[in-house]
Amino acid sequence: MDANEILDYCLAKKGVTESFPFDQETLVMKVGTKMFLLMSLERQPLQISVKTDPEWSSELREQYPQITGAYHMNKTHWNSVSLDGLKRDLIFQLIDHSYELIFKLLTKKAKEEIENS
Repeated sequence: MDANEILDYCLAKKGVTESFPFDQETLVMKVGTKMFLLMSLERQPLQISVKTDPEWSSELREQYPQITGAYHMNKTHWNSVSLDGLKRDLIFQLIDHSYELIFKLLTKKAKEEIENS
């Protein structure tokens, strides 16, 4: 799986935008005004950071050595995921989960604007 596949998958979701607010290497995907995925474009193997439910985070970290607490993020809620060796279905599930968690945090007005766009 490469960066373009991740980018296309994320951009297909409603209300998603991309930007480089930190540097020219770290692509940030937002729903509304909130981040749900970060991707280091220069790092090999490809790595993303996604938000997950804390209980699921613990399970994921125990089961997959490629999943660890995200650097510079709240490690209770955010995971760094090295995509090397992970199944596509799991990667997409992690992205979907992060998107849904962040979408729930948006204001009612922001949610309605996204849903109606």
